[in-house]
Amino acid sequence: MIAEAPPIAEPRKTLAEESRERRDLVSGEVMAEAKLVRFVVGPDGQAVPDLGRKLPGRGLWVAADRASVELAAKKGLFSRSAKTKVAAPSDLADQVAQRLEKRLLDRLGLLRRTGGLALGFEQASAAIAAHRAAFMIEASDGAEDGRRKLLQVAHRVSRERPEALAPRLIGLFDSAQLGLALGLGNVIHVVILAGRAAERWTEDVERLSGFRPLLPESWREKP
Repeated sequence: MIAEAPPIAEPRKTLAEESRERRDLVSGEVMAEAKLVRFVVGPDGQAVPDLGRKLPGRGLWVAADRASVELAAKKGLFSRSAKTKVAAPSDLADQVAQRLEKRLLDRLGLLRRTGGLALGFEQASAAIAAHRAAFMIEASDGAEDGRRKLLQVAHRVSRERPEALAPRLIGLFDSAQLGLALGLGNVIHVVILAGRAAERWTEDVERLSGFRPLLPESWREKP
């Protein structure tokens, strides 16, 4: 069975960043903004996901998982928190997931332009072997053989140097989606190199994991 590597260490935060905590309107629990999704009330009275936390208006904060967002929409918790009528569509959790996916793909394009990626089997393998890989992104429709060989490299590195960075396997996107995001043809193997950009990618990956699996189900069935 293919198992995801543990999440990479979160970046050290400043005191100001550590103080950015909000109350989840579903559970009432206070938690870090990175573990929540911010919503605002749009001009039409709809709950609008604000993943970048930049839209004007009072923030309505919900834990970054499907169950919490669906419960907030179903139980009218946005209206209760905002103290005004707020419409929340039944597919609001799907909207959040789709927007998170777009953010991740957009950031891949930026990473390519800034030299933060290793592309193709050879570059990906070299980055993993050199302990430089933070994320190993494999096209969901890619051949199993190439993915298996890269995983073997990652496992060998982990055995040789248990303290070394272990890349986290992601299978969210197909080859066409990756190619479009990177301005290339179909893309199968992508490695995000360790660094600040990878740390920023982590937050959205963690939030998206509350809405959908990060690996195709068929991969999990493989020994």
